[in-house]
Order: sequence, then C-alpha cells, then structure tokens
Amino acid sequence: MTTSLTDHFTLEEFTRSDTARTLGIDNTPAPAIVVNLRRLARFNELVRLELRGAPMVISSGYRCPALNRVVGGAGNSAHLNGLANDFTAPAFGTPMEICQALEKSYLQFDQLIYERAGSAIWVHLGIAAEGVAPRRQVLTIDSKGTRAGLWR
Repeated sequence: MTTSLTDHFTLEEFTRSDTARTLGIDNTPAPAIVVNLRRLARFNELVRLELRGAPMVISSGYRCPALNRVVGGAGNSAHLNGLANDFTAPAFGTPMEICQALEKSYLQFDQLIYERAGSAIWVHLGIAAEGVAPRRQVLTIDSKGTRAGLWR
C-alpha cells in the first residue's frame, strides 16, 4: 500500500532505504515524524515548481537513529526528525544547477547543501521545525570538509 503525502510524494519514498532493508533496520517513522514528512513533502512541491516541474528523485529522507548511525549521518541530522531529504532532479539539471536555482528562489529552506561523496553528488534540502525561523543556510559538503556558499 502506498501512502500519498502530496500529489507527487509518498511516505514510502521518504522512508525507503536499501541499507535499512539489508541490515534489517526498521525505519518506520513515529506519527510525529510523519507530520514533519508531510510538511517536507508540501515544501518539495514548491521546490518542484522552482525546478519547472521536474520530478525529484529522493535518495534519502527519514532516517531512524540506528540507520543514521550506520550511514554516518550527523548526530543532529534533520533526517532524524523527517525535516530533510537528499535528492536529484535530472530533468532540471545537475545538483549544482539545482542549488543555484533554489538559492536564488524565494523558498524559505533551513539548509541547502551541495553534497559530494566520491562520484555521487546530490542536493540536501532541510526545512526548519514548526515554529522555528528558517536559516537559509547554504553549504557545500564533500569528503574534504565543509565550506559555506561555495558556488557563489
């Protein structure tokens, strides 16, 4: 059964993880996390509009604490609370082009990160918790460290 969160996003695509499946980790979100994932899905609908309707391919959404540890996620990762996803949108352009477009947009994201690990490149997009002002923080993260605003 598929649980729609919005017209273009399902709960399953935010919780799917090959790593969790392989290791037998239950990545089922609590109801409060599902509320956050619904907010994230609504925000992603706005992102799609900025990206001229290009489909977003989510590679990582919610991560339970055990999964976050296994994949080396930060201890305070927004993924733990269902407030972030990693994605690409090949029909729009490269992850760099996506970051450039979103940085110039009106969207009130919390974090926008151009991420690279080896040959894999993606966009990390986080939203602020309910009632918290978004920072509009723009970063680049790669295997060598973090630098703010690298693509400017």
